[in-house]
Amino acid sequence: MTWRRVGILAVAVLAVGVLVFIVFSSSNATEQHAQPPNYRQMRLAMVQALVQADILHSDSVIKAMKATRRHLFVPVEMRPYAYLDTPLPIGEGQTISAPSIVAKMTELLEPDKDDVVLEVGTGSGYQAAVFARLVKHVYTIEILEALATSAAEQLSRLHYEKITVKCGDGYKGWPEHAPFDGIIVTCAPEEIPQPLIEQLKEGGRMVIPVGPESGIQYLYLLEKKEGAIKRTTIWPVRFVPMTGQAQQQ
Repeated sequence: MTWRRVGILAVAVLAVGVLVFIVFSSSNATEQHAQPPNYRQMRLAMVQALVQADILHSDSVIKAMKATRRHLFVPVEMRPYAYLDTPLPIGEGQTISAPSIVAKMTELLEPDKDDVVLEVGTGSGYQAAVFARLVKHVYTIEILEALATSAAEQLSRLHYEKITVKCGDGYKGWPEHAPFDGIIVTCAPEEIPQPLIEQLKEGGRMVIPVGPESGIQYLYLLEKKEGAIKRTTIWPVRFVPMTGQAQQQ
């Protein structure tokens, strides 16, 4: 992707945030204190804006994002901003990815209803919740115990039965449930973890940001074909670093 293309994308993404902000503002202008925010209206506007910005295309992913209540995966004080196209803090120095990033990474994995997916970096559980509407099962790993616990509790409260959460080092993957049809990584190692490559099923796809915390990171699509990995560069991105064993490599 050229930097000119990135600039065009940035304008499109900004437009997403502006549109959702307008919807949010207009819905609360006259009775801001009397009426709760119309999260459903905001969510549908967010998805429509992502479609119009040529970021979101898949009918199944569009349906999943329309149905997944992002405001329930951010702190209460952040809920008014849940449907702006921006990352938001979720505690422990971590963030929930912007909806445009979630949409792009989800579509790149080409999820199927019979797939078993591994997610590295549960965060608040939002990305796993989106995938749970698209695949057979999601195994998700979070290295920070507080986030793993809160995500598991929230996903349970919301009856996401197709998601299994554990606290652990995602660099090592989850070999007990491998191989995986898809792997999605929501934190950036400086090199692609070899255990994740080994746990990717033949014909499977992995979406992962790679690069140093203080330098340029890129989002990659990896495809395993006949035991070899084909790597495609997608976007320049900015993710929190992968911790644990990834920092010892």
